[in-house]
Formats: sequence, structure tokens, C-alpha cells
Amino acid sequence: MMKLKTLLIIKAIVCLCLGIPILFVPNFVYSIFGASLAAGGVFAAREYGASLMGNLMLTWFARDSQESKARWAIVLALFVYDAIGVVISLIAVLSGVLNPLAWLVVALYLFLALGFGYFLIPVKKSS
Repeated sequence: MMKLKTLLIIKAIVCLCLGIPILFVPNFVYSIFGASLAAGGVFAAREYGASLMGNLMLTWFARDSQESKARWAIVLALFVYDAIGVVISLIAVLSGVLNPLAWLVVALYLFLALGFGYFLIPVKKSS
């Protein structure tokens, strides 16, 4: 059974490994997945890279958080973020915007969404 701390660290590493390249060389990163970016796309990609860096900070510094309303809110936000990522990435692959390599992106978002979703399930505590 994976611990929340482990999932948060995995998410932080993913955000680091993707966020920095997307910030600095977005055209290269997106070309790997078969997409080309015009000036507006480069801007949006860099905004996405900034979002990943924010997620990196959130997940890294929340990794040792104790059970609380704040931790629940963090897990909920990450679940929603990754669940939306699944849908958007899936649409992009199925519509041909991204090449088949992007199935890895869909799978990664799905893994994270399911992981954070699992930690939203209430645990029944015995008295």
C-alpha cells in the first residue's frame, strides 16, 4: 500500500522533470509528443510549466503534513488537477493533436488521479 507521502514525492519529481523543460524549451518538449507551438502556444506552455512548478512546491512541502482539513484540501486539489489532466490529454491523443507517445501522459495523469482519489476515501476508524 502506497503512502500519501510517497505519492506526493512522486508527483513532485514528475513536476520537476516536466516543469523545468516546459518552462525553458517548450517547443522541444511538445515536439516529442507531435505538437508544434506558435507564439501563443509557447506562452500557454510556459504558464503550464509554471503551474507544474507550483505543484512541485505544494507536493514537496506537503509531503510530511499531518491529517487535517488543509491536507485534505491539498489532496482534493491535486485529484481535481490530475483528473482534468486525464480528460484533456485523452482528448488530445484521440483527436490526433498529440502522437501515441502521449498515452504515457494520459497514463501518468490517471495514476496520479487514482492515487489522490484513493486518499480522499474516508477511512472508518474503530472506536
